[in-house]
Amino acid sequence: MSVGTPGSGAAPCRFAHYFVICGIDTETGLEPDELAALYQWLEADRQGRSPDAANAGENFEQSPLKRTFKSKVLAHFPENIEWNPFDQDAVNMLCMPKGLSFRTQAEPREPRFHSFLITREDGSRTYGFVHTFYEEVTSAPIRAAMQTLYQMHHAGHAAAAASSSSSSSMDSLASSLDEGEGGAGPPAQAPPPCGGCSGAYDAARDTLYASKALCLITPLPFMHACRRFLAQLHRAAAGPRPPPLPLESYVHNLLYEVPLPPPGRALKFHGVYEPIVCQRPGPGELPLADFPLGDAFQLLGVENLVQLFTCVLLEMQILLYSQDYQRLMTVAEGITTLLFPFQWQHVYVPILPASLHHFLDAPVPYLMGLQSKEGTDRSKLELPQEANLCFVDIDNHCIELPEDFPQFPNKTEFIQELTEVLQRFGLSPEGATPVGPGPAHLKSLALHELVDDRRNGNLGGEALAVLERLQALTKRTGVAVEGVETLGRAGHRGDAPGRTPEEEEELRDAKLNVQLREVFASRFTAMFADYEAFVIQGAQDLESWLTNREQMHNFDKASFLSDQPEPYLPFLSHFIETQMFATFIDNKIMSQWEEKEPLLRVFDARVEKARLYSGRAPSLRSSHYQRCTNLKEAAQAIEQRLMKIDHTAIHPHLLDMKIGQGKYEQGFFPKLQADVLATGPTNNKWASRTATAQRRKDRHRQHNEHLGLDNDLKEKYMQEARSLGKSLRQPKLSDLSPAVIAQTNWKFVEGLLKECRMKTKRMLVEKMGREAVELGHGEANITGLEENTLIASLCDLLERIWSHGLQVKQGKSALWSHLLHYQAREEKLEQQADSPVSNGQERRKSDTGMALPPLKVSVTQDMRHIQNMSEIKTEVGRARAWIRLSLEKKLLSQHLKQLLSNQALTKKLYKRYAFLRCEEEKEQFLFHLLSLNAVDYFCFTSAFTKIMIPYRAVIIPIKKLSNAMTTSNPWVCVSGELGDSGVMQIPKNVLEMTFDSAFRPHHTHISTVFKCQNLGKLTTVQLGHDNSGLLAKWLVDCVMVRNEITGHTYKFPCGRWLGKSVDDGSLERILIGELVVPSAEEQEGKQCRTPPMLRSPSQIRRISITSQGGRGGKPNVVQIQESIGEAVNNIIKHFHKPEKERGSLTVLLCGESGLVAALEQFFYHGFKSSRLFQKTVFVWDFVERAAAYLDTAEQIGDLQEAPEPLGPAGETFCRYVGGINGTPRSIGKDGKFQLLVCLGARDRLLPQWIPLLAECPLVARMYEDTALLRDRATVNSLVGVLQTLHDFSITLESSLIKGIRL
Repeated sequence: MSVGTPGSGAAPCRFAHYFVICGIDTETGLEPDELAALYQWLEADRQGRSPDAANAGENFEQSPLKRTFKSKVLAHFPENIEWNPFDQDAVNMLCMPKGLSFRTQAEPREPRFHSFLITREDGSRTYGFVHTFYEEVTSAPIRAAMQTLYQMHHAGHAAAAASSSSSSSMDSLASSLDEGEGGAGPPAQAPPPCGGCSGAYDAARDTLYASKALCLITPLPFMHACRRFLAQLHRAAAGPRPPPLPLESYVHNLLYEVPLPPPGRALKFHGVYEPIVCQRPGPGELPLADFPLGDAFQLLGVENLVQLFTCVLLEMQILLYSQDYQRLMTVAEGITTLLFPFQWQHVYVPILPASLHHFLDAPVPYLMGLQSKEGTDRSKLELPQEANLCFVDIDNHCIELPEDFPQFPNKTEFIQELTEVLQRFGLSPEGATPVGPGPAHLKSLALHELVDDRRNGNLGGEALAVLERLQALTKRTGVAVEGVETLGRAGHRGDAPGRTPEEEEELRDAKLNVQLREVFASRFTAMFADYEAFVIQGAQDLESWLTNREQMHNFDKASFLSDQPEPYLPFLSHFIETQMFATFIDNKIMSQWEEKEPLLRVFDARVEKARLYSGRAPSLRSSHYQRCTNLKEAAQAIEQRLMKIDHTAIHPHLLDMKIGQGKYEQGFFPKLQADVLATGPTNNKWASRTATAQRRKDRHRQHNEHLGLDNDLKEKYMQEARSLGKSLRQPKLSDLSPAVIAQTNWKFVEGLLKECRMKTKRMLVEKMGREAVELGHGEANITGLEENTLIASLCDLLERIWSHGLQVKQGKSALWSHLLHYQAREEKLEQQADSPVSNGQERRKSDTGMALPPLKVSVTQDMRHIQNMSEIKTEVGRARAWIRLSLEKKLLSQHLKQLLSNQALTKKLYKRYAFLRCEEEKEQFLFHLLSLNAVDYFCFTSAFTKIMIPYRAVIIPIKKLSNAMTTSNPWVCVSGELGDSGVMQIPKNVLEMTFDSAFRPHHTHISTVFKCQNLGKLTTVQLGHDNSGLLAKWLVDCVMVRNEITGHTYKFPCGRWLGKSVDDGSLERILIGELVVPSAEEQEGKQCRTPPMLRSPSQIRRISITSQGGRGGKPNVVQIQESIGEAVNNIIKHFHKPEKERGSLTVLLCGESGLVAALEQFFYHGFKSSRLFQKTVFVWDFVERAAAYLDTAEQIGDLQEAPEPLGPAGETFCRYVGGINGTPRSIGKDGKFQLLVCLGARDRLLPQWIPLLAECPLVARMYEDTALLRDRATVNSLVGVLQTLHDFSITLESSLIKGIRL
């Protein structure tokens, strides 16, 4: 934690900034807490009434002893400090988050300790430590007022119980925040007799006590030292004997004469009765963290704490829930401490005051702590948003995680290492199961006597044996006996003479803390050891970098992820998108021009050290778990510091007080004298050091002014640069007027809009960058994993937008809840109307302009698709699936616009300040989402791979009606990246006819609908028939297949005959598909005037041999060589992509620019393909004859024409050709050639076969002299190109090699 924060001035030299006393103001008397009025205002606003009409009144339902009253800051010293102005409202609220509370002598009044922190807008922190105790109320007016209130409560109780209290959306939340017994419930029974019962008060009989708080405000979290100082201060006031000096002396000493310990040193100062020691880590160590991590692990258990840690790293919304303030603070500070070298960048309120409960509505990542009321059921706690919430019930030892939650890398080994550290300190990795607000301790006089005996060296062997048995017993039973652990260790060691049990416990906590933190830090050092290699240093100077921060890419995410082990990717792809990671990289870049940020400096030093020790090359990444190696050294550093105390502060001393001041009255904390505590001494040696340090800072600042950037401007740039979608860092605690709440919500609205703009821009730029790469421009900068992360992030943003300003929360997903309301209304309207509402407008024209019927498009239709998916069990899951489906269909903006067009529904569901009711921002938001229609997403298809999807297949013959008819029985098999549909027979009765505008039949096709498991992106269609009947031939133009859920349509061009006696004699063909991109006019829904069949085909059909001779546009030698090189290059690039992003290899082999087409051009060059007796000659005819020749030559040993006997290449060639000819499939000659090339590429045989064919004597008969196959240099070059494919394992789609046994 950085101490030298902006504007801190001399802060680094002062241990404590303020000493504060909060309690009851006897002059103003009892005042109801303002929270009640605020609740009423918020409730009126929720119900749509005028907030001004809400009457401010008291809650007479509760006993006055159970109500909260207004507390006040009774005194604070000094009055103000320039570098840390005193915020009275915030301090008062956090010292007593629930206001004043009262007790009688019949109720428990043990002192309580808790801590808090205040985060300023620049991110710097101030810590507060509070000791709360109960003090007798001696003021007669206050006691009388309490008596009157109790009588009014007692008299009105029966009447109030008779009328049922109105329940509200915030009842349960209010009840959890308020100490009293509010909230909806069954009708109250008649009040019990109040004599001696809890909550009863009789001024004549009972002694009244009120809570009072002593607080220290410090720049650094020295929790143990402050806790001990405040406890001693209270003990001095409550004890039977007066303290050695007036209390002013101790407070003055701590405020003005105790400095902060320098880094790497320990400091001893004096409390009222005992000295207190604190220490500060050195510059190379982990930053100060004094909150006991062992307690956090015991409260949650290792497993839960690691899960919570992961949620915090991924910047989810974190809500801690406990009865005890200190538990909230311990877990919150513990978990943020473990983030090193990263820092939490969002709203951080470990103790959420009751008056700020509306802040749970914040649509931003937050880490907040909410106090629970004893006996409150978690199920009754209604939270505004839960889609991305991690709810941590500390008291009940449980945690509720968000959905779609990636695990921390090497989680099992990580938990095992943490478990071993805890067990070495005698702690259970499962954690304790605490009951009540504090840990259970058994204290005994005998134990303290043992401690004293040990301190005096009086423990003999027998006593030590007893002590060991006692230790074993405590460990077995799980009962914590204070001091036993430390006592036993100290009994065996002579290295800690004179150390008290408290000091031993603090040392143990400190050693446990640092060892646990080292394990966490070690994980980050291993995971980000090479992060510097991926930092992009784009700007020349700081000013230009700050100015262009939003437009600049600072970290090469795609390259970083490609360098990581596969198991790490789900977590890392999410983590590198977080604000804390972005800030970490920003700090790294700024360190070129400025002093390194302290956490970054320590982390970089560790990374460098790890490199030196391991000698690992930066590019070699392994998922092997690396254990932490410096646990012992870290613990020793702390112990050595405490054994050798470097600094001792000035002893408390008598102050220059007037006679009569500093009077002592047992049981009451005295009113301290302001005149002696207002200012510190002027002759203090470290006060002059403070001034010197300040002058040095001023000189340093002036030295940096050559940067030409004013500090205010720089800070402004930094805040804007770092926000990048963050709307508000901290709630303002001082002013809680309705106007300020409204302003806060307005900041949220602006922040959400900015975040939407940034997210959509990022998705668009990255996706377009990737599509540009596929067209051959530049390098890819996004991976499928990264794309999925961005879409998940968009889903999270939409959930937060829909959660903002909800009137009443219904279900865990606010978006899905809104959709269900909309669906119910639409279905009701459909039932009332004779026909479905606006059906014509909801139908989208066929994307192809061909024979596909229009697809109905509506919000509710897509909802029904999602509701029919049994695989999705939760509302959050359904909402995310609906978003993904709408995004894939390019309908997200349109759907949400339709959803929000029902303004009556929006007003019913949302408060006035909600984002969805801010018209201008809402329009901009929808516009940003509309921009995503510019790119293609398959985020639904790729995410839900196991669902059943209906597909429609349409077989379109070539125009002539005579060619369209066939008497055979057709069949089709559709294949995609995830599988195939299997062979489906098409019934003959599905022949359909379409008509043009003059009702002339111009188009006949076969259409069928089938349902199968998600095939993913479609790649091939196998089409065939059984050759039966009189018309056993069929001229097919193309096959269209549409996914009936996503609307994606694929076209599979054919342009060939299917029949034994025509073309190449094929009865089945494998067609390669392409996604049909809707034209602009189709997107608009306009009718296309060009007859569909007269348009240019979108894909050039494969040049068949029948047209080779007739067309003048034959490819030349250079074009053929280029096409072969490009085809091979595309296959190589395919294998260099991550496995999950490779797409279809079939297209690269058999597509229009694929390897088969390129080799077909090679073999057709110079081929004598003249017709013999009207019969066309195909390349496969040459292949068959060559195989027959080679086979015959092998058998008869004809050495005149085959100078050498056939080797393995000839044998495999003949075997493969025979195997393809022997297949039961009725594929034609072109299909057989395609199969031979694919099998040869798979089995790395093509470079052996081509020279064999080139040397075959048949070449001279079937090829012209200029043919490429007869050019030895060209053949050798081709062989060399094809050999480059040997490095890759080619797997063929099952549709290609069905029925082939090779």
